[in-house]
Amino acid sequence: MKPESSSESVEMYLKSISELAEDEVLVPISALAERMGVSTVSATEMVHRLREQGLVEHTPYRGVALTAQGIRRACRIIRRHRLWERFLADCLALPWQQVHDYACQLEHATADEVTEALAAFLGHPQTCPHGNPIPSADWEMPPLEDAPLSECSPGDRGIISRIHPESILLLDYLAGRNIQPGQPVVFSEIAPFHGPLMVEIGGHMHALGREIAAHIFVRRTDE
Repeated sequence: MKPESSSESVEMYLKSISELAEDEVLVPISALAERMGVSTVSATEMVHRLREQGLVEHTPYRGVALTAQGIRRACRIIRRHRLWERFLADCLALPWQQVHDYACQLEHATADEVTEALAAFLGHPQTCPHGNPIPSADWEMPPLEDAPLSECSPGDRGIISRIHPESILLLDYLAGRNIQPGQPVVFSEIAPFHGPLMVEIGGHMHALGREIAAHIFVRRTDE
């Protein structure tokens, strides 16, 4: 992933920080660099530029977090991205696992007026095809009430709510196993010696590594 312009680069970094941040935990620059596909030095230089613009706060040796202004900028680009994903999947019938990549290309060339026209055309959807919430027109993110499958325990039941953060490799893997939002989940067991999680999804048993399970979010149910 290589930024093509200064504006696109800023948007991509802000979106990546937002996607990597969970529960207000600082995002390590090394994780940000890996997500962006650049060196740690390049990521550090961009973080310093974003801090000068008032978009991030950087705690040396710990990580980076978005400021209030940075959060709004990130939500703005995420709104565009997820609306395009919805359009590509619902209106053009493109495969669920492919729309993320196409939306990444469209999000930087979409004016706010086009974004809102797109939202109206789609009927103001609440989530993208991968289950992630679409920020409001005021660029605010709705609250989340789910947890990664990796934090569940044997015996837990639920419904897959979303896949997060998204990546082409991850979505291809899940699509090949028909694992997507809306499917029922039953956590069976954890294999011995730190082995995979044995999970029944949509009536089929899957052995999932912890890294994969950390990207599958579940809304727990009693039954």
